[in-house]
Order: sequence, then structure tokens, then C-alpha cells
Amino acid sequence: MDWAAYAHEAEKAFEAAATPDQLEAANVRFLGRRSPLKLALREVRDRETGMELNAVRERVEAEAAEAARRVEELRLAKILAEERVDVTLPARLLGKLEPRPRGHLHPITLVRREVEDAFIGLGYEIRDDREVETVEYNFDKLAFPPWHPARSPRATYFLDPQTVLRTETSPSQIHAMEERKPPIYMVSIGRCYRRDAIDATHYPIFHQFEGLAVDRHITMADLKGTLLYVMRAIFGPDRRLRFRTHYFPFTEPSMEPDVSCGICGGSGCRTCRYSGWLEMGGSGMVDPQVLVNVGLDPDEWSGFAFGCGIERVAQLKYDSGDIRALWEDDLRFLGQF
Repeated sequence: MDWAAYAHEAEKAFEAAATPDQLEAANVRFLGRRSPLKLALREVRDRETGMELNAVRERVEAEAAEAARRVEELRLAKILAEERVDVTLPARLLGKLEPRPRGHLHPITLVRREVEDAFIGLGYEIRDDREVETVEYNFDKLAFPPWHPARSPRATYFLDPQTVLRTETSPSQIHAMEERKPPIYMVSIGRCYRRDAIDATHYPIFHQFEGLAVDRHITMADLKGTLLYVMRAIFGPDRRLRFRTHYFPFTEPSMEPDVSCGICGGSGCRTCRYSGWLEMGGSGMVDPQVLVNVGLDPDEWSGFAFGCGIERVAQLKYDSGDIRALWEDDLRFLGQF
């Protein structure tokens, strides 16, 4: 498709929109989830195409925002010129004239879409794999040692001795590396399950996004730059980031990225356990043994991997003090988004 022509056509359609209905029709046609642009973004497989399509999306969204501003001004001008309100009517009757409240997306869905947009702009493939996994893909091929506590039934939901509910989306990395040769740039998003005690920052069911980049000459600097870009795209430039060394079976070296707590401003509160920082997940350079497990030569290929919880991101982004509120379906909380 000629994306320059697509953007030009969208610009003309938004310029011609003079009513909310016309604006909505243009939004559905050019930015809707089934529009050619959105479908192409979800099918992107290389970095250059992803960046080109992301530039087109930003151009079309800017035109849509300008059209929305203009249509709103026209609507208000029409109201001021034509409509009259009888302030003597009883409040009960006035209440019947107010529009019914409309539903909206859940905050977890909102964050998931922001994460997808950030990685699509970098040219990453978006994928999700099975939630019921084998021990081989969930632990063995990710180089978990036999003694690792994650293999215990006290930490993981086992369906039988060889089958588990996935504890993270990391098995998608193994599937991707077995399906094709590098270069690979992908991020897996989906639900995970762990036997965590429920508290303000942990829940036994959660969503995770986990990325993988495998190519020649990948370094730790590439990992840190990618994480900085994604975190700032989600939280904005006002949040501070730090990285701490850590241990993960499938990365070496490993580090944990932390984001400054937006609830207390870094001074310390119950949510951040009075440290001023909230752990975002894990990251590191792909362990050479993992590359060997999928038939890749670690002398030729290198890569990095990282994973973060979407609920944790939503909690930080919206300054929610308790992760449980995202699962309790309390409309008093969810109605704020």
C-alpha cells in the first residue's frame, strides 16, 4: 500500500469532517482497530517497516486531534447560538436530559496498548503464546537449574509433573528462536500465573510483557537504551530510572530496572515499601546456554531479554496504591480511567 497516499487521504477526510458523526467515521476508517494502518502495524515483522508505519500513524493521529478540536468548537458555537436552557425546570427533569454514562477500556488494556504501540514503533513483533506450558519450555530450555525455587509446586501451578501454567511469558522467546533464525526482535504479552501471596504489589494472576532481541553485536548498552525509551514512552520524562545487578537463570549478566514511586515522590510509602523505588521486573543479556538450547551459536549471536508486569506498570502510571484494585471490578475505582 502507498502509505503516503493513505496519509494524504486521511488528511483530506479529517479536514472535511464537520460533525461528530463525520469525525467518528473518519476515525474508524483510518485509525480503527480494523483499519488498514492498524492491521498493518500488527503484522509488521521488520524494524524499517515498523518505523515507517509508526510515522504514518503519528501523522494521521495529529490530523484527527486537530479535526476533533475544530468539530468541538463548531459544536459549542452551535449550542451557544441555538440552544436555550430553562433554569427554572426541576432538577429531576433536567437529569433526564443528561447522556447515559458510556463504558470504557480497562486500565490494564489501556497500558497493554501503550506498550504495544511503543514496541511497534521500534519495529518489534508482537506475539502471545500458550498459557499452559511444558516444564521443558517454561524451565529447562530457559536454563533454570534443578534446584531453582520456581520449580517448586509452592511457587508454580502444576497441572501434572510435566505441565504448568506459565510463570512468565519467557517461553515465547524459546518458541520464537526455534521458529526462525535471527535477527529476532519480539515482545510477548499475556497472562501469567504464580503462587504469590496477595498484597499491595503482588497477585497470583498477572499480565506481563517480555521482550527479546537477538542479533549480531548486541550489547548491554542496547538493552539499557531500549528500556529507557520504553519506560519514558509509558511514564514520561519526569520518572527516574535505576538499574541494579541481579540474578536470573536465563540472562547473564542480569539487572533489575526500578522506577521512582509516583505515589510518594520517592520519599517512601507502603506501596514502595518505604524505599522510594518500585521494581519493574527483570532484564539482562541472554545466557549463552539458552542460545545453545535452541541451536544458536553464542559466538555468532548475542541478545538481551527483559520482562515487566503490566499491572505494575498500570499501578505506577496511574499512581494506584494497591494492585488488587485492578482485579476487583469496583466501578468507583475503574470509573476514573
